[in-house]
Amino acid sequence: MPQTITINPKYEPLRDFLTAIPTVFDHEGSEIYHLRNVIKVIKAPDGTLINVKRYHVPHGINRIVYSSGLRKPKGQRAFSYAPLLLAKGIVTPEPIALIEERNALGFLGYSYFVSQQMDWGHTYYDFGNAKEGEYEEAAAALGRYAADMHSKDVLHKDFTPGNVLWKEDADGYHLAIVDINRMHFGPVAMKEGLLNLRKFWGPKAFTEIVVRTYADCRHYDAAKALAIVMPARAKFWTSYRKRHEVPFRLEL
Repeated sequence: MPQTITINPKYEPLRDFLTAIPTVFDHEGSEIYHLRNVIKVIKAPDGTLINVKRYHVPHGINRIVYSSGLRKPKGQRAFSYAPLLLAKGIVTPEPIALIEERNALGFLGYSYFVSQQMDWGHTYYDFGNAKEGEYEEAAAALGRYAADMHSKDVLHKDFTPGNVLWKEDADGYHLAIVDINRMHFGPVAMKEGLLNLRKFWGPKAFTEIVVRTYADCRHYDAAKALAIVMPARAKFWTSYRKRHEVPFRLEL
């Protein structure tokens, strides 16, 4: 299937390798995620570990919408958003390439977003069943991180535990975001920003710390902030558990 490729100039020496990714994707690399989309880690010829996310072929009306340009395909958005985030000091994997396959009629097939593999090793899923004394600093770090991101006019529309990476060193917690194809760039209002915090795993007290820290950083009243987030959190998880198994001890 004909393909187009856009490469970060820094990685131009890897053009031949990157161009071949659709051909070798199914039988090379280590798979780390497989649902509708598939994510693999592959080693480039120069030893660089790269992360390749293959987006599923859109179906129905979405195929027309994405193929015609009425809406940017997910891979295009991820590739274009990454430099915007990095320029604002928001850590996300460095973009390497975007590959899109289209058939003879121009309809979008698979697309591939290629980025650096960040081997931080942790996501906020880690705190799903954390006990008192195990999550407080991480929760506060998340609150500060979200406040900083929102103050920089950035809202991650899929701000969930699997999309926030973390590592800890002598300087404390460091956070990064992934799965960045759904972002809002512009002012983030109080309620909008607070509701962005409602989907995280962990004890009820975990989210309360996140919210209090966030409110302090953005100079909001903590009681008012909690009154917005905690009922929304309870509503979200009550609805979620009707359709899915909740993989942590849920406190409403």
